[in-house]
Amino acid sequence: MTDAIKTNIRNFIVENFLFGDTSQVIEDATSLIDNGYVDSTGVLELVMFLEQTFGIKVADSEIVPANLDSIGAIAAYVVGKQQSAAA
Repeated sequence: MTDAIKTNIRNFIVENFLFGDTSQVIEDATSLIDNGYVDSTGVLELVMFLEQTFGIKVADSEIVPANLDSIGAIAAYVVGKQQSAAA
């Protein structure tokens, strides 16, 4: 399940922030902010994508690098939100 989530997130980032350029490999732990892939406006786009795609609600207080700075962190955050919603 997590691999599918990571793939979905990675595809979104490539399409929306790298304009389809697949020559750049983004590893799961690569910082999206420090490497310039996502800026502050991009974070808001990413949040909207997560809410619409995965059916979660991202609280303002959860929009922090610990949750949204890498594909691995985002996937873990999504899984955690889905699990807490299912409980």
